[in-house]
Amino acid sequence: MRYRGEDNEDFDGHGFADPGCRSALRASSRRNPRNLPCPNCGAKNRLTPADRARGYQCDACADRAEGSYFGGDY
Repeated sequence: MRYRGEDNEDFDGHGFADPGCRSALRASSRRNPRNLPCPNCGAKNRLTPADRARGYQCDACADRAEGSYFGGDY
């Protein structure tokens, strides 16, 4: 039995953008578009409204802050 909030879906209905990986960013959708800039680096179209509500930054900034930059292009 699966419960709401398990695996790829949070209680607000927005799943993870990259389930099972290191990113905490939420999936983009028609109701949750990835159209907001990162508050740290200013890169355009990096966050969704759900990400902003949680106080997130883009994956590249999060990786640098955590000392785990993999050189990926987000």
